Amino acid sequence: MMYSNLPNRQNLVDKFSMYIKLESNNGHLNLQWQSQPYLKRNIELYQSRHEQFANLFNQKDSTREIVQFWIDMAFNDLPQQQDWEPSNRVAKAWEHLKIYCEKSCYEATKQVLKDTWQAHINESWEEYLFICRCLIYSDNKFRQILEKYNSRTSLLDTYITGVLIKTIKDEAGVAKFSKWRLLYKKSDKELKEALLRDGRYEPEISQMLFARKYFKLVYQMNKVQNPTTRVSKKWPEPDSSDFAEAAQYYNAEKLLVCAPHEVAISANTTGEQLKAGMEICITALQNYPKSITPRCSLEALKDAGCEFDALELGLISVDKLEDCTHQQSSLINQAEAILQQQLQALKPDQQEILLLYYGLRINQQEIADKFHVTQGAIAHRLQTIERKFIKSLYSLKSPPIWVSKYVEQWLATNYKAPIYADLIQATLVVAEKKLAPPEREILQLCYAHNLEPQVIANQLGINQSLVQEILQKTQAKLEAAVIQEIDILIKKFLQIWLAKISQTSPYLANLSSGDAIKAKVHLMA
Repeated sequence: MMYSNLPNRQNLVDKFSMYIKLESNNGHLNLQWQSQPYLKRNIELYQSRHEQFANLFNQKDSTREIVQFWIDMAFNDLPQQQDWEPSNRVAKAWEHLKIYCEKSCYEATKQVLKDTWQAHINESWEEYLFICRCLIYSDNKFRQILEKYNSRTSLLDTYITGVLIKTIKDEAGVAKFSKWRLLYKKSDKELKEALLRDGRYEPEISQMLFARKYFKLVYQMNKVQNPTTRVSKKWPEPDSSDFAEAAQYYNAEKLLVCAPHEVAISANTTGEQLKAGMEICITALQNYPKSITPRCSLEALKDAGCEFDALELGLISVDKLEDCTHQQSSLINQAEAILQQQLQALKPDQQEILLLYYGLRINQQEIADKFHVTQGAIAHRLQTIERKFIKSLYSLKSPPIWVSKYVEQWLATNYKAPIYADLIQATLVVAEKKLAPPEREILQLCYAHNLEPQVIANQLGINQSLVQEILQKTQAKLEAAVIQEIDILIKKFLQIWLAKISQTSPYLANLSSGDAIKAKVHLMA
């Protein structure tokens, strides 16, 4: 396998905003530059608003001075100096410096390979470049390296390249790094982030994480801890039998109820397919510089000018988010209006009980003493009031009317990759796992593998009418689970609303904290 030479970054902006990306194509390892837009925008911001910085870019060769500009900002760790500067200006200065040193990672790798005449040059490229990046993107280590840098004696490129060459030789000398060690050692969280950044989405991500779990198990037993296969400190290459064995575990364990939903609905995998998935994971991890912000992260979105708080990564557009926000706000406003009407319609003693219980946080027994009734009577009155409120909320959007359509749409569109931030979809995933095995199997064949009822019937050796009947029953069970969850959500919403409205009511608004204590003592008298 051959590798391509890395082209030069075209201008000063590129030098501080582009990182190396590896791509393997038909036995050829391609090295290319990948732009990081939010870092480019940061440079353009300083060019337009910082006179000294702009003058540096107008000079013929000012790389050394620009490097020093970011070093000064990074090490002085000063707070925001101007209104136009980003609040995370220091963190971005560090990222500009790390991005700049990507070229040194390439040069160091290239020099070590030239000096040692490696036989497996492609594998060494991946391994050595990863060693360099581990050093550069480690905050503590990179700071320690720059603390020893003297800009008067050498360029940063020369200095960093020398440090990296020594590091590669030290680390590779004991064969500490390999792509299989990388795959084995990284956490699920890091792998998931790397796959997201590499453009992978659900259900593929969950399936790869699950496959890696069993690959690690087999690889550890067959290769890492096996003295007959590991004769040196070098992490051995897995063979086809390892992947085939891992695939067997995957196919068996995915049938368990504890398996992730995205895995349970997947088709059986083969050794070759599992190997391909692990190669994808390795590539994603190798292209995962820690400091670079994922393209759909909250920080990147804020840099782009978005003002909202959160966004599903790559799963929802800004326009759709705005529509959902508007609908949610409208629904909340309607609920507020209905609850206010119900509150005003209550009898004076009912309002007083609410204010005492939710506003002043007086317990039921104390309230019962005031009204000269039993604690059970107060509990009953509170339940009666709450039922009135809940009934009014159901009239807003009666669940049985829209739940059926919601479940039907979820099965058709999100069954393969549920959005867990949606509480109803999370409820559906849990409910699906509680179905009987035959029900789950038919549901998966229909909605995960897109098979028609007749095909499912033929595959299972049963009547088509029975398949359709089971599908109807399972959908009804899912709908029932959603309605039950809605009951819980409405009660939680009501509890929060009652506490809020009771504490901000005109009756209590006129009481200071001291007056509230006096009022409580008076009421209990």
